[in-house]
Amino acid sequence: MYKIAIDGPGGAGKSTVAKAVAEKLGITYVDTGALYRTVGLYVKQRGVNPKDAAAVEDLLPDIKIRLAYENGVQNLYLNGQNVSDSIRTQEISMYASLVSAHPAVRAFLLDAQRDIAKTQSIVMDGRDIGTVIFPDAEVKIFLTASAENRAKRRYDELIARGEKVDYEQVLSDIKTRDHNDSTRSVAPLRPAEDAVLLDNTGYTPDQSVAAVLEIIRRKLGDRNE
Repeated sequence: MYKIAIDGPGGAGKSTVAKAVAEKLGITYVDTGALYRTVGLYVKQRGVNPKDAAAVEDLLPDIKIRLAYENGVQNLYLNGQNVSDSIRTQEISMYASLVSAHPAVRAFLLDAQRDIAKTQSIVMDGRDIGTVIFPDAEVKIFLTASAENRAKRRYDELIARGEKVDYEQVLSDIKTRDHNDSTRSVAPLRPAEDAVLLDNTGYTPDQSVAAVLEIIRRKLGDRNE
């Protein structure tokens, strides 16, 4: 068994790449960002300020998250309700960024993330996988791109889902989240010391996947065959 950690800022294509890589390698993909988005969604539903650490912590005992693979697709259930689509809005992305800064939230999700990797090889993407969740991962990749390129990808994704969004606002949100994630006191966004940095500005999804697979091949050799 082995662990592949793919970290990076919002809009770098981590989830798309990690999902495709897991499928090609025949191993499990875990989208940790979805877990934080699910907490963020519950905080929003309860009308709590996501910056209020104490208030957010008080909600955690009421949150039951279940990750299920159904017909090859990862689904997230919040207290029994499938929220896989509703956590993918730009607003919930910002909620996720804010709640993820609280130590209590990170502790709440830490064991759940580690438990998944105890019995199977995984590809896990997020912002602190290689630095905090799995510092012993056999492969660590930090995937990034220019803020403008990431904003365009996110903008296109949201438009395709039928959301009415403005590119400049998406770019502003990307920069705000970059700042929030990289300056928080707990598990800030940064490459692990032994991570391979991959800037995929201008890459197509297929090119990003191919580049990541090549890094994995160099790191694992025959183990990923």
